[in-house]
Amino acid sequence: MLKKMLVVAALSILGTTGAFASDEARAAAREVIELKDGSTVYIFKDGKMAMEDKYGRATRMKKETVMETKDGRKIIMHGDEVMRLDSLLRHGDGS
Repeated sequence: MLKKMLVVAALSILGTTGAFASDEARAAAREVIELKDGSTVYIFKDGKMAMEDKYGRATRMKKETVMETKDGRKIIMHGDEVMRLDSLLRHGDGS
């Protein structure tokens, strides 16, 4: 019973840590757009963009790639800022 409680507590902590990391990335972005495939695009104040995959990892995206948003709009990737996003996502998890 104690073992099950510890597992539940550990999973809860991991879940909230990911939320804090994502919050930091969202705060740094001018706009956050959810994509149809479950990933997220962050548009920073300087107009450059970065993508987070559906698993919460910063992902490299080729320049000028056309992406479809959840609401069906098409957007084009400009300035792949994968390292900036990776840093923001990792900052909140203690790495």
